[in-house]
Amino acid sequence: MARDLLSQLKAMTTVVADTGDLEAIRRFMPHDATTNPSLILQAAQKEERRARLATLARQCTDIDDALDAVAVEIGSEVSELIPGYVSTEVSARLSFDTDATLARARSLIERYARHGVGPERILIKVAATWEGIRAARQLEREGIRTNLTLLFSFTQAQACADAGVTLVSPFVGRILDWHKAHSPEADFSGDKDPGVQSVKRIYEHFKGHGYRTVVMGASFRNVGEILALAGCDRLTISPALLGELADTQGELERRLTTADAETSPPEPLDEAEFRWALNEDAMATEKLAEGIRKFTADQRKLETLLGELRQGT
Repeated sequence: MARDLLSQLKAMTTVVADTGDLEAIRRFMPHDATTNPSLILQAAQKEERRARLATLARQCTDIDDALDAVAVEIGSEVSELIPGYVSTEVSARLSFDTDATLARARSLIERYARHGVGPERILIKVAATWEGIRAARQLEREGIRTNLTLLFSFTQAQACADAGVTLVSPFVGRILDWHKAHSPEADFSGDKDPGVQSVKRIYEHFKGHGYRTVVMGASFRNVGEILALAGCDRLTISPALLGELADTQGELERRLTTADAETSPPEPLDEAEFRWALNEDAMATEKLAEGIRKFTADQRKLETLLGELRQGT
């Protein structure tokens, strides 16, 4: 008897909801949930939330305080609906400031504690810049788990694993976007998808070398990318694609295994090597910078919204 693709995927991969939409989380029952500034903005704009957020914003000392309060408020609600992690992002403006990232991450963990959500339930999301990875290394030593996001290259993934981060989020769809824009006539279907290939390489490297860092594919453009990564540790998926998987019957084959895992000794990167390798990768350099700018743009929109709510407009 044919089964839906979502239930089969859950049997081989931990499914994560890429949303702050509580109704979507209730419908698809993911194990974890991830948020980012864009998703928090979407959730904050819902009419049923405005009164609560207005009250919350007026209780805060400034806009930065209000931003974190809203993120933790939504994250705490999400935590009540899932058994696993909730990912909450440090401001993208701090992507190149290790000390400020550390301070903001600790503050978020303290806020969650006041909501009764322990640090074992939270992943602090940090951009996979050199400064972000350094911050994540320190946070992990303090018992604060991290999710390194905006990850587009093997270089970033390798540095994250060397730093002992809990989880990395390689962005599949945005890698595909870049390659399609630069080679519009090329065939990127199925296993030819460069984003899929990137996650597969990272997965095999981590498993071959015994890294404990979890690989979570993110930023999907279509169901085909998800199916091509069946068997990955985790996949974070938008409600629209979760719905498509749930509504589609068929047989799902496990695609990622450790059979082809790399076994050559890893060589940790120092800062100069990391920056040079990232600079040599035009796609990763451009998409990392673009991702930081886009998250910051949505954060500014959220700041405007919260400022209006604080003033009662």
